[in-house]
Amino acid sequence: GAAGTIALTLVPYEAAAAPEDLAAALKTILGDKQLQNGRVKIEIPPLADNGNSVPCKVSVDSPMTPEDHVKAIHLILARNPRPWAISVFPARDAPAAWFETRIRLAASQRLMAVAVMNDDSFWNGAVDVVVSVSACVDGS
Repeated sequence: GAAGTIALTLVPYEAAAAPEDLAAALKTILGDKQLQNGRVKIEIPPLADNGNSVPCKVSVDSPMTPEDHVKAIHLILARNPRPWAISVFPARDAPAAWFETRIRLAASQRLMAVAVMNDDSFWNGAVDVVVSVSACVDGS
């Protein structure tokens, strides 16, 4: 099949991404185009006990026909040091546009996925994830 699983690991830092880093990532993807809400779904646990390896699935509502298909899907992690986490380019003959991965989250944050369609429209979905910190310190 054209869809598959992609492994991704991001290295966390204490500092979150600066707003200009997030804006730069979106500007690189969008150029001067408008971002529309909808068509993109992010499936991730709303609460992650540990941000080191969080399962995440991104899918785009598209029939994947020559007239209406996804050219690219970009995952943006707003508070990670490098907000542009991954880009996936579905095969033209894929029956569906989606991917699954595990991501590292530096902190509680909003995840955004942007789909680039063949008509050069841009659609997005977003979800908030809370990363909890263990109450145990130094083995106590």
